[in-house]
Amino acid sequence: MNINDQLIHIRQSLGGIIPEIFLAVFFCLFLLTELIFAKRFGKEKSISYLLNVALFGSLITLLLVIGQWNAEPSFRFQPLLFLDRQAVFFKILITLAWIFTLLHVRILKYDFPPEYHALLIAAVTGMHLLTMSTHLLSIYLSLELISISSYLLVALSPYKKAAEGGIKYLLFGTASSAVMLYGISLIYGLTGTLDITNDAMTVALSSNTDLVVTVTIVLTLAGLLFKLSLVPFHIWTPDVYEAAPTPLVSFLSVAPKAAVILVLMRLAGILPAQYFPVLGGIALISMTIGNVAALWQTNARRLLAYSSIAQAGYLLVGIAAYSRFGFEAAVFYTTAYLVINLAAFFLVDLLQPRQETQLKDYEGLGRNYVWVSGILTVVMIALAGLPPTGGFTSKLLVFSALWESYHDQELTWMLWLLVGGILNAAISLAYYMRLPYLLFFKTVRAEAVTTNNSASGKLIAGLFLVALLMLFFSPEWLTRWISAF
Repeated sequence: MNINDQLIHIRQSLGGIIPEIFLAVFFCLFLLTELIFAKRFGKEKSISYLLNVALFGSLITLLLVIGQWNAEPSFRFQPLLFLDRQAVFFKILITLAWIFTLLHVRILKYDFPPEYHALLIAAVTGMHLLTMSTHLLSIYLSLELISISSYLLVALSPYKKAAEGGIKYLLFGTASSAVMLYGISLIYGLTGTLDITNDAMTVALSSNTDLVVTVTIVLTLAGLLFKLSLVPFHIWTPDVYEAAPTPLVSFLSVAPKAAVILVLMRLAGILPAQYFPVLGGIALISMTIGNVAALWQTNARRLLAYSSIAQAGYLLVGIAAYSRFGFEAAVFYTTAYLVINLAAFFLVDLLQPRQETQLKDYEGLGRNYVWVSGILTVVMIALAGLPPTGGFTSKLLVFSALWESYHDQELTWMLWLLVGGILNAAISLAYYMRLPYLLFFKTVRAEAVTTNNSASGKLIAGLFLVALLMLFFSPEWLTRWISAF
């Protein structure tokens, strides 16, 4: 490719990443706006104004991303990025999670310092780039942008436990990043390429022994497993979820996972067959450890942290099935999980705003706050995977995809994964139903209740309820989008 062709390709590539360019410019402008507002309006007013600025920027980002839906699938800065409907769909999910996080902050009246919003912009930019990444170098750099922003977001939290959670997050993130980089270097040494769309990678890896390929795959997946809170890179999760503000935890529990799931799906098309039993084993272990550890939790956010470890295992089941049906089921599960988890953290926070979220503090609240507590019960039922919620539909789809793949391929590990997943779903009932039990079957504690009873909070809760029921009674509105990939 001569220099003129290179310049044309760069110009065309820039035209295909308009939302990401906007986010980069918006990040710089937001920092400048922060300085101007702080000097002119004072600290309290500037925080409120900057929240509005961040919300306005997130809505523009959403419109720009939606505008890419009908764009012709093509490489951007070949072979680093690839824009298709899959990437656009996941970018929409990430941007919606960002918008809801800002609404969460507004409704619960959190005094987020302006730096939080700037770091959220940087994290969203990294996630957008990760959804389009088709090169191990761009995947790694996008993960680092997400990770560094996340470390700072947690460490800057005003809570006492933020320092401990931030340090654990940083140490485990650094370790997983180093391991992943070593795995990438092994792939390059074995194949001579980092382009995951290159068939030469599959051929070169397949020519090596199973042990070499399996070790290389596990090492390379380290950074992605860390973002998904999967075993053995899950230790940081409970401490970070307990230390950081609830809106931030809500965002970090879903948005990075959405971006990483798409990367794992793209890797499925190029890595050898050993990739799938590795994913299956990690999924089963994560489900088991997450569910068993959650049984002993006394803090609502720590309980949801171990729940997210288990749910990340279920997310992998559809990919491990390695079929078109499996991939579509994984996308559906990711979308449903995003809605359910955002709802769970929002409603937990609505009942006990900015508290320690000890489970005992929720005793008897269901009798005085029936609407919010009732919807929280539905959300817990959805996390457990029971009807009539979207959680049941998503689990049914991923297990059906795995069962179909087992019949087609007759691989024993798929059957073990299916049985283990169903047993884990049964175990999870024990802790998911604990919160509804405390809300409605215990007496109100003598301490003062600080529940946020705002109309806007109730409205958002009602919208979550409608979404969860629609994902069960009418999932076609979502599956049509997924089938259009």
